[in-house]
Amino acid sequence: MLQRSATGDRDAFAAMYTLTSGKVFGVVLRIMRDQAEAEEVLQDVYVSVWQQARTYDRTKANAMTWLVSIARNRAIDSLRRRKARPLTQSACADDNTTEDYADAVAGTLGPAETLNQRQEAATLGRCLTMLAPHERTSVLLAFYDGLSHREIAERMRRPVGTVKSWIKRSLASLKCSVEAAAEQGASCRRELRESEDAASRV
Repeated sequence: MLQRSATGDRDAFAAMYTLTSGKVFGVVLRIMRDQAEAEEVLQDVYVSVWQQARTYDRTKANAMTWLVSIARNRAIDSLRRRKARPLTQSACADDNTTEDYADAVAGTLGPAETLNQRQEAATLGRCLTMLAPHERTSVLLAFYDGLSHREIAERMRRPVGTVKSWIKRSLASLKCSVEAAAEQGASCRRELRESEDAASRV
């Protein structure tokens, strides 16, 4: 879709925006700490993406990494223009990271979708606490701060290969934990429905 956008395909650009803007907005909001300002920066980000799409080189970075890089640079530039100090603390230092992300995208969703988003964020937050500290840090830096493996390695002062292993292992663990939590929730809902059906027959 990014490559098609470079040819002036507005439908492809709109589809890409729908698929990626939630995560990109989360990255911007983590830096800006102000929703209104983050929304303005997000608009600037996608104007830049539309204008610079032809410069994207898939051999150097995947599309999401490229988008996040533009978003981070735009957000930090915005803070610098106000002579403010950009947020450099890792997302993992904030225990409410997943809740903040849910808040960030809630405004673009309907009531049912918003509730589901918050429930998923709460589940993910609980599962993240089950990871070892260094694994949790690497995952959050990658998916909430949008850093590349090399940037994470530099931040954590570890080899790139080690960071990749941490993230791969952490994602596998999170997948199992989230699936188990989802199954447990589904089981509880079935039991509740069965109890309600039994009560209605009495």
